[in-house]
Amino acid sequence: MLFQKKPNVQGRLLEFFFMGLFFTGLGILIASGFNWSPSSHAQAPDMNAPQTSPSAVPSQSHLLSGEESPFVAVAEKVKPAVVNVRSEIVVKGRARGLPFEFYFEDPFEDFFRDFFRRSPREDDGREYERRSEGRGSGVIIDEEGYILTNNHVVEGAEEVTVKLSDDREFEAEIVGTDPMTDIALLKIKENGIVAQNGVALLGDSDEIRVGDWAIAVGNPFGLDRTVTVGVISAKGRSGLHIADSGGRDRSPTFQDFIQTDASINFGNSGGPLVNIRGEVIGINTAINTQGQGIGFAIPINVVKKVAEQLRESGRVVRGFLGIWFSELNRDIAEAKDLDVTKGIIVNQVMEDSPAKEAGIQQGDVIVAFDGKEIDSDSQFQFMVAGTEPGKTINLEVIRDGKRKTIPVKLGERDTEEVAQAEDEEEEPWLGLTVESTSGSFARQHNITEDEGVIVVQVEPGSPADDKGLQPLDVILEVDNRKIESLRDYRGISQDLKDREKAILFLVKRGERTFYSALKQKKKLSSRGVSEKFISLFYS
Repeated sequence: MLFQKKPNVQGRLLEFFFMGLFFTGLGILIASGFNWSPSSHAQAPDMNAPQTSPSAVPSQSHLLSGEESPFVAVAEKVKPAVVNVRSEIVVKGRARGLPFEFYFEDPFEDFFRDFFRRSPREDDGREYERRSEGRGSGVIIDEEGYILTNNHVVEGAEEVTVKLSDDREFEAEIVGTDPMTDIALLKIKENGIVAQNGVALLGDSDEIRVGDWAIAVGNPFGLDRTVTVGVISAKGRSGLHIADSGGRDRSPTFQDFIQTDASINFGNSGGPLVNIRGEVIGINTAINTQGQGIGFAIPINVVKKVAEQLRESGRVVRGFLGIWFSELNRDIAEAKDLDVTKGIIVNQVMEDSPAKEAGIQQGDVIVAFDGKEIDSDSQFQFMVAGTEPGKTINLEVIRDGKRKTIPVKLGERDTEEVAQAEDEEEEPWLGLTVESTSGSFARQHNITEDEGVIVVQVEPGSPADDKGLQPLDVILEVDNRKIESLRDYRGISQDLKDREKAILFLVKRGERTFYSALKQKKKLSSRGVSEKFISLFYS
């Protein structure tokens, strides 16, 4: 038999150990010789090198300050003036016989109704209320304790609390709100307590340019004084459909938004958008939940004018002309043989309005307002609203191919006037154009209903026309939901605009009340305004 020699394992291990020590030592010697590793030994000075005093040697902090982000100074300047706004709102609801007794009108309505499958007979009709808390941001604008925020942050609030940057909390009063621009002005009730926190400096939003730095500061998701950085992406955005957290349309009437890609999230509403100098150039308001880097802020120059009136009188007074209009485009200009493409065309003149009294007619093309050329419908809207009621202005009008100047004495705009009376861009829902029952059309026809909306016009061939609805009909309920104001009707119409099944209307005509079911006609495409609406929400 052949025998194999048994390997000496212990010897081989010792051999590998000594080899490892040898190569480790060799590596250390080579590295130190070539100065590849730092040496702990003192080195002889280089006599040829320029001599410097110890104070001239740059310190680590000095090196860092040279590379410090420019946004550090902006954040340190603005953050002390940013506050957390907490509002307490009473939410009313009705008992529905659910296992937990209460059912409230909130975004989960359809979920609970479908899940528990309760029939209307199980509703006991009792009304309840609970308190709900909303959160947002705000910015201190003077040492007296005045704070800017959004109207939708404090709308309907019974109590508002603000938390300062030093964590002190104070009760604040709502000085005034303006839903048409979504601005609110608050004031801390205790005087002289904000000086150490700092006051934000308001800039000039007319000077900003696309591509300028934009820094948003606020409290997204309760994360106090979060700073995000981006640029001004666009200016003058208008015609946006913006929803609240429940999906109801709460679009401000007057829109001239700054668009930015500085990250804005839920809770940023009311916080400042600032420039690289730390000056407030806008109030953050809305976001696009379907895309990154699309947020919107109200220009500070618009905010200043609103805040000034709210501070003086608690309300905003605006000029009123009394027309429905749309922006002039090339096709309309071509059809009317016009040599201009900028201006607005009058779609309808309201009865009992300054425009009617001055002789403005349907089909008139207005190209100048008090000597200023009209570039867009939103610009015209701001021109009218920004003019003091009672002032006589001159409108340059093209009628039948001829230019003429018509003087008009502006009235005062009623906040409950016709739905988007001077910005009628929405298509009539189901063929219905409606107005508040407190508007001029209702007054003219002696409609005395306190609730609901009045039908102003019915589009021929529309679902409403097919079912026999008429002007002067008063819509009291839609989809079993009570209509108490024009805002309610707008919100419900947005909720239901894509519903395919029939929608129940409760209508009053004279002394008679009746139900009518309207069903939307199929469209070739559901893209467009619907997507634009769904994607934008208050932040």
